Amino acid sequence: MAKTPELARNQRVTGAERTKLGNELLKRYQKGASIREICADTGYSIGRVRRLLVDAGVEFRGRGGTQGRTRKDGKDAKSS
Repeated sequence: MAKTPELARNQRVTGAERTKLGNELLKRYQKGASIREICADTGYSIGRVRRLLVDAGVEFRGRGGTQGRTRKDGKDAKSS
């Protein structure tokens, strides 16, 4: 995968560079990387990664975990 640029905490990324960076992060996300994994790899905050993904036209996956799902024993995960 392409190397992402190191950015200072409040450093802005605009124009073609922002588009290119967003598309790179989108490729990683579409290959199965989580937002947290992308953050760890790039050093970017969750907010920055999410904004770049949104700008790149991402369709976010559902959240992980057992929120609202039924457990194998038939009980609601929230009531246990």
